[in-house]
Amino acid sequence: MCFTRSTLRLDDGEREDPVRTCPLTYAGKCLHNSVVTEETHEIDSVFKALADPTRRMLLDRLRDHNGQTLSELCDPLDMKRQSATQHLDVLVKANLVAVVRRGRERLHYLNPVPIHEVEERWISGFEKPRLQMLSDIKNRAEEYAMTETVTAITNYVYVTYIRATAEQVWNALTDADLTAKYWGHANISDWEPGSPWEHRRTDGSERADVVGKVLEAEPPSRLVITFEDAPDEDKPGGPSVVTFLIQPHHDIVRLTVSHENLANTAMYEGISNGWPAVLANLKSLLETGEVLPQAPWDVANVNP
Repeated sequence: MCFTRSTLRLDDGEREDPVRTCPLTYAGKCLHNSVVTEETHEIDSVFKALADPTRRMLLDRLRDHNGQTLSELCDPLDMKRQSATQHLDVLVKANLVAVVRRGRERLHYLNPVPIHEVEERWISGFEKPRLQMLSDIKNRAEEYAMTETVTAITNYVYVTYIRATAEQVWNALTDADLTAKYWGHANISDWEPGSPWEHRRTDGSERADVVGKVLEAEPPSRLVITFEDAPDEDKPGGPSVVTFLIQPHHDIVRLTVSHENLANTAMYEGISNGWPAVLANLKSLLETGEVLPQAPWDVANVNP
């Protein structure tokens, strides 16, 4: 056992022995260290939010149908609005739910990033292959038991935080040269409401893989565009719509990307892999001056 200070009892009273020290163990360092990192606070808030069954139920409802208002969330559950608001505030602070304003409405979207980070930290490197196998077996069994009724997935929301100004983020989204660096395509437009925009390849072919129209442009805080990767196809519900919401806070920016009116589950799965990769590259470019060393969208094609 190690002592940092000891007391000797003598006949003529007490006196302190010279300080004796030895290296603390890892556990000792944790016990003696009163400094808690920002990352620890973030993880604590996630686990605190998930510990409550009501909040998990709200997340389940958003998983089944994303983009709900407060009334849509609490009315079927016979839950008072005040109670639902308190629970949603905890989920928002933990970054598990993102709120997007549309007129007077506040739409709530599930943000899977914190849960994914927990999975990457504590599961991925240890038990992921075995758990993935069990999950595949479970999903296969459920597929056989499913009816033909499938719930349509129409919306996707992703939130990230970037050390940059709102103007820098806006410029990164709309400047052709910058988008070519981190996206592999140049976004071409004058970015005026009603103007067309194109997502052009940078291989010299000038081919546009995605086209659309600028619906709203409020630099440097909000950009809304249609997003058509197959413009010649007939889509009864119309094209999908992407909204970029840029919210500055001191030295950082909260960037919320909402992709709505998705045609089908296949498109949802595609953009679920695409947006995190693109925004990770954007974040790296603005914070370090360099894009990631490998194209992040290629990771989705690598088998675990």
